[in-house]
Amino acid sequence: MAVPIIIIMDINALLIEAIQKALESAGKEFNLTNIPSVTLAPTPKKEFGDLSTNIAMQVCKLNTGCKPEVVASYMCDLLKENAARGTLAGQIEQVCVKPPAFINFFFSNKAVYDVISQIEKQKDAFGKISQPGKGKKVIVEFVSANPTGPLTVAHARQAVVGGAICNVLEFFGWKVTREYYVNDEGAQIDLLGDSIYARYAEFLGKKIEIPENGYQGDYIKDIAQQLYKKYGDRFKDIAPKDRKIFSDYGMDCVMKEIKKDLADIHVVFDNYTAQHKLTSSDKVKAALELLKKKGFVYEKEGAVWFKSTEFKDDKDRVLIKNDGSYTYLAPDIAYHKEKYDKGFDRLIDLWGPDHHGYVARMKAAQKALGHIDTSLDILIVQLVSVYRDGVLVRMSKRSGDFITLREVIDEVGPDVAKFFFLTRKMNSHLDFDLELAKKQSLENPVYYIQYAHARICGILEHNKTKDQVELKGADPSLLKEEEELALLKKLREYPEILSSAYEALEPYRITDYLLELASQFHSFYTKHKVVSESVQLTQARLVLVSCVKVVISNALGLLGISQPEKM
Repeated sequence: MAVPIIIIMDINALLIEAIQKALESAGKEFNLTNIPSVTLAPTPKKEFGDLSTNIAMQVCKLNTGCKPEVVASYMCDLLKENAARGTLAGQIEQVCVKPPAFINFFFSNKAVYDVISQIEKQKDAFGKISQPGKGKKVIVEFVSANPTGPLTVAHARQAVVGGAICNVLEFFGWKVTREYYVNDEGAQIDLLGDSIYARYAEFLGKKIEIPENGYQGDYIKDIAQQLYKKYGDRFKDIAPKDRKIFSDYGMDCVMKEIKKDLADIHVVFDNYTAQHKLTSSDKVKAALELLKKKGFVYEKEGAVWFKSTEFKDDKDRVLIKNDGSYTYLAPDIAYHKEKYDKGFDRLIDLWGPDHHGYVARMKAAQKALGHIDTSLDILIVQLVSVYRDGVLVRMSKRSGDFITLREVIDEVGPDVAKFFFLTRKMNSHLDFDLELAKKQSLENPVYYIQYAHARICGILEHNKTKDQVELKGADPSLLKEEEELALLKKLREYPEILSSAYEALEPYRITDYLLELASQFHSFYTKHKVVSESVQLTQARLVLVSCVKVVISNALGLLGISQPEKM
């Protein structure tokens, strides 16, 4: 009779269930009234086992008078009984308490070996324990850089992080729409036009100063030159009020370059939504009328205000200024309302740190319109500092002194750029080392991971054409070396890593995991021959490395990074 395959996450679920039952019993034994939820985490060192829970310490924080080590010891005895004869029988080899009061679990080899059957069965779907987004629609708005200049490395980070989040959401069943919001009107667009006009005038022999806070980069000169070549001196006497042609022409040129740069790092948007189309329609007015109808709008000092303080914002916000023009907030409210009107179940925005203070008022507006808190996620992506030869590169978009996405792509390539942008939490500042990124050596993290994938491809291809060892029927119990078991345990973590990256909307967790997996593979490969004198052991090791390949390929794909078969 075949032994049933136990799905990896089910073991964790069984373990949490067993801990909860032990906790309930401890609650009765020690008169505990406040019971927290149970969490599991990988242990930092192999001598501590595979998984650990700090539940005894957590429960004693909430219940004065109990001792964590006593509660942990009591629960440990119950869990040992379960591991011997209960739902965890055959899966958990050892349960013990480690100071100060952690309860640690050691998996049996059987539980570890099961991951091979799981990967062979699920292949590229390995890690997809469930599909929480099935039948649901999400719109992810990211990058949305003002069309006033090339994409900088800060925009590039938003693009890469946003693209990876979209891939992860799709993996878990969501129907994803990728959207870029083009802020194509307002003071910054007027400054773009005036800056281009000043450079255009130079081609006519005139001397006109670029306005204060205008745009100084070489790209402004290039756009002005294109415009001069196309129109000559047609606009030599143009009045300031008629200079919209300069801002329109400039935005068109900039957006073409933005789309090209994004395409070159394989970030493609489904929609580009222009702000001017929103404000020229009746959608903004309709959104504000709805807020007014709900009682969240009032007039004061000739302006129209939104009662955002009723939704935990620190102060009320102006929607229409006393000159009758909209603030930035008004069209943004209408823009988000339109997303809901289109039937999206969930909205996700990625913003730069300069918009951090905007989060509360936008969330307040959506709550005022009747949408639940959890339907809108606003994620802040922090800035990037670029280092060259250990020296910080100073950047300012308006002065024209900045590193563009195009420069980074040309210098290090799209794969390396994307990986480096994904190596930190999005709300943490990122240091980008151009010299390290350019290295094609194991010092370079993405090269290190891709080399592991390519090396496995070479092993499998050699077996296919030369050795021709059949992979079917391999016996995983032959994998007993420390490095083999470490690889199996690392593979077993993948569904949890994906789940946590999905729940937190944090792709960096996948990059961290990939580095650890690649490191363990290279360690295994250095110490052990995949192809040995034993056909059975060769079979088992070929299956093991093929499983590593599946996971590396899957994870790199979610990050939008290629999986080379040769390097």
